Amino acid sequence: MEFQAVVMAAGGGSRMMDLTSSIPKALLPVGNRPLIWYPLNLLEQVGFEEVIVVTTKEVQKMLNLETKLKLDIVCIADDADMGTADALRHIHQKIKTDVLVLSCDLITDVALHEVVDLFRAHDATLAMLMKKACESTELVPGQKGKKKLVEQRDFIGVDGMGKRLLFMANEADLDEEIIIKRSILQKHSRMHIRTGLMDAHLYCLKKYVVDFLVENRSFSSIRSELIPYLVRKQFSSPAPLQQGQSNREQDEKKKDQKSLDIYSFMKDDNLFDLDTDNFGWNNHRGDMNEAFHGEKVRCYVHIMKEGLCYRVNTLGQYIEANRQVPKMLPLLCPEEPLVHSTAQIMDKYLVGSDSIVGASTQCGEKTAIKHSVIGSGCMIKDKVKITNCIIMNSVRIEDGCILQNCVVCQNAVIEKGADIKDCLIGNSQHLEPKSKHVNEIIMGTEQLMEI
Repeated sequence: MEFQAVVMAAGGGSRMMDLTSSIPKALLPVGNRPLIWYPLNLLEQVGFEEVIVVTTKEVQKMLNLETKLKLDIVCIADDADMGTADALRHIHQKIKTDVLVLSCDLITDVALHEVVDLFRAHDATLAMLMKKACESTELVPGQKGKKKLVEQRDFIGVDGMGKRLLFMANEADLDEEIIIKRSILQKHSRMHIRTGLMDAHLYCLKKYVVDFLVENRSFSSIRSELIPYLVRKQFSSPAPLQQGQSNREQDEKKKDQKSLDIYSFMKDDNLFDLDTDNFGWNNHRGDMNEAFHGEKVRCYVHIMKEGLCYRVNTLGQYIEANRQVPKMLPLLCPEEPLVHSTAQIMDKYLVGSDSIVGASTQCGEKTAIKHSVIGSGCMIKDKVKITNCIIMNSVRIEDGCILQNCVVCQNAVIEKGADIKDCLIGNSQHLEPKSKHVNEIIMGTEQLMEI
């Protein structure tokens, strides 16, 4: 077994609490499938047979997936304040090989071998996935007229080939200028600094990185702490061991260094002990030159140029993913139609070809559904018009209602003749007959929202 796969599914979805207050983030429906299904399906498609899933007891109880994968579910306490590095440390005894870590909120059609081959070819410490961030032009329900929060940018430095990850810093950690270490420029005289890239939270990591985390508990997050550390360590050198020391003295010194840097956790590779001057010309050329001549820490990035890649961690991204997934599902599940076989639809020609309708949902006469995702067990009466909407499970919509660009959470009831536009309707909410709502967030007072 070359890799073990780990899916991180314990996050609470703090940036979209109105959705996750009643449904755990990992189980939020996207295209009528739980969010966690997408990274698990990606792993299954490339041949993984077993996946470690780090999650909460709440998710474990509700998780009901049809998958051929053997899921090794590890639960952490609901009130545990664990970052992704903490979670990887928590399961370290299960990790026997190099590891592929994915977030449960990743939806992508990336050719996974592009990342893995990069990791293999360069004997990398880290290989990760990024894609140019695309902002949706669609209005987010309830947000018209509100000031949009500006996220601080990441500055990503790559080599001329766009593969070697040379520099990484967030705008919040920089002063007025970007400072590049001389040791980087000595080896890579040309560096491209890029902004506007989204970290997909898909990482290939060496086993010794997990060992390093076990001993260095100051790291809580893979993304914001561990990866910047690894990128910085590429062009530094381990503390040299003095000549003439015995093996025992060297081992003791290595133990003392374990809390200091990652070099102490790397296995001694015979490659570095060989007399490389007696090798052929090719060990001095290309990127493997670094493997022979001192650079043991190497970080790489695969930047997707086309295809789908979404982090579903805000309401805006949740809506965009639901709009794009109908294009993706026929490729992932060609045997399953977008309109479930048990759905009862009176006028099927009024359901758009890019819409999804879930199991046991009933749609009355002259009801039109366009560019929308309708969940399971919904009751939609006659002469209803639904456009650009996400309707979750067990929602009831009475006669003559009009819904445009809305998200309606599970068990909501919309009475006869209601006209709703650009709204988010919370779990189990009840809208009065002939009521009109525009650009509102309608939910219980205990549910708060951050976009």
